[in-house]
Amino acid sequence: MSLGFEQAGFDILLAVEIDPVHCATYAYNFPHTQMLCGDITRLTGEELRQRSIIQSQNIDVVFGGPPCQGFSLMGKRVLDDPRNSLVFHFIRIVSELQPRYFVMENVKGMALGRHRKFVEEIITTLDAQGYEVRQPCRVLNAADYGVPQKRERLFILGCRRGEVLPDYPLSQSPPPQVWDALQDLPTIEDYPELHYQDWTIATFGVPSSYAQSLRNSAQGYAYQRFYNPQVLTSSLRTNHSRRSQSRFAATPAGTLEPVSRLFRLDPAGICPTLRAGTPSNRGGFTAPRPLHPHLPRCITVREAARLHSYPDWFRFHITKWHGCRQVGNSVPPLLAKAVAEQISTSLAMSPVTPPGGLTLTQTHLLTINMAQATKYYGVDRYVIGKRLKKM
Repeated sequence: MSLGFEQAGFDILLAVEIDPVHCATYAYNFPHTQMLCGDITRLTGEELRQRSIIQSQNIDVVFGGPPCQGFSLMGKRVLDDPRNSLVFHFIRIVSELQPRYFVMENVKGMALGRHRKFVEEIITTLDAQGYEVRQPCRVLNAADYGVPQKRERLFILGCRRGEVLPDYPLSQSPPPQVWDALQDLPTIEDYPELHYQDWTIATFGVPSSYAQSLRNSAQGYAYQRFYNPQVLTSSLRTNHSRRSQSRFAATPAGTLEPVSRLFRLDPAGICPTLRAGTPSNRGGFTAPRPLHPHLPRCITVREAARLHSYPDWFRFHITKWHGCRQVGNSVPPLLAKAVAEQISTSLAMSPVTPPGGLTLTQTHLLTINMAQATKYYGVDRYVIGKRLKKM
């Protein structure tokens, strides 16, 4: 979301995240944004102002994607369900910071069937705080905004009463295809060093127009990031058995491999929703990655990032587990950009490209484990909870 809003011309002054490993990756990619590693349920709007450069400045927009797990409608109020507390605290932070606009992204299921009561409750709560919501709230598919992936998420857009309500972005032309995203990437099997590190100097092929836009060091109104375009990153290899590789190779594009149930990407189609897996306190399970459309293996983190519309300069944690979680948990930047441009229009902004650029140098932030990350940010070792193990 931060990258999409930056590409639309916004200055991101502060980001809040509870997972210190993800905080470190964010800090690497956005060195100009202050990262606050903490539990939003224990922070107030005033603290966010005082612990950042915001101070007394007026805020144009607050955006976020608070996790929401409780859809039970047995009680009187869905927001009282502790599993939905982060949605409640997002609304609280909006009311305390009083931005002109807000954007909340969440699961598609919140807008379906009886669960719509949850959305109605959110709208009522925001109305009591002086905010209007663009209705009906809409589920947006990333594939409608230039992303080669079917990914449907609910977006709730609103503003302070008296501001111009933002519209939802219009769908764009058909999305690029899977092979548009992957065709120029080096074949990782040609680089044995990718067995033990996630980067290498490599030879890239001829890109599609979509891939070329992701290889550029600047996108939209974002700060240019200086990087070496000959370095392939986020590409640690997975060791598949020969038996698995044989099954993968025999699986037709666009179908499930019958044993692993992994989906083989269709080079002429779009990618299904990339998922994140679970955090440590919910078992630490890795979400299944799709199979490469032509090679007998799962896709890499970089290939997932291409299918998510991340530019090549953007880097993820060096492990496949954290890297895939960081991609799968995030809003595709091009989808976020389309939403952010609607907020920009309502604000009557005149975006400008910032001068100069950024050189991303703190690569150690991409390598630290949870124990090191909690020490780096001075937070509790089990801020995410202990890893659950099967008995």
